[in-house]
Amino acid sequence: MTATSVDAEREYDDGRFTAREVSRTDRSKTVCGYFEPDQFIPVHAPDSDVTIVVQSGEGVVRDGDEDHAVSPGSVVTIPAGQDRGVRADGTRLEAVLVTAPPPTDAEHEPVRRGLKTGTFDPDG
Repeated sequence: MTATSVDAEREYDDGRFTAREVSRTDRSKTVCGYFEPDQFIPVHAPDSDVTIVVQSGEGVVRDGDEDHAVSPGSVVTIPAGQDRGVRADGTRLEAVLVTAPPPTDAEHEPVRRGLKTGTFDPDG
């Protein structure tokens, strides 16, 4: 069993969001995500479901064509193949993200491209 806490994993980076992987199996991956104000995970559409549980801060979660405001206690699930992204909205944001199954490296190419160009929606 993996046991940790959002507090124990907390790590921020001025350059980009931080994803601290806390668990991975063949069927799922769990990360704690830490975002400075306005940092983001670029929009992408991997073949995995994701559930995002906001622990603190304010932000936006892209679900398909819609952006949803999120705050502490928000729980958002986005199905596989649907566009998704997460952005801190002017404050630090902390969230736990569970993907099932874990996305492939190739499915994260839009994430790498968006981070390189500083674009939340690199294909939009």
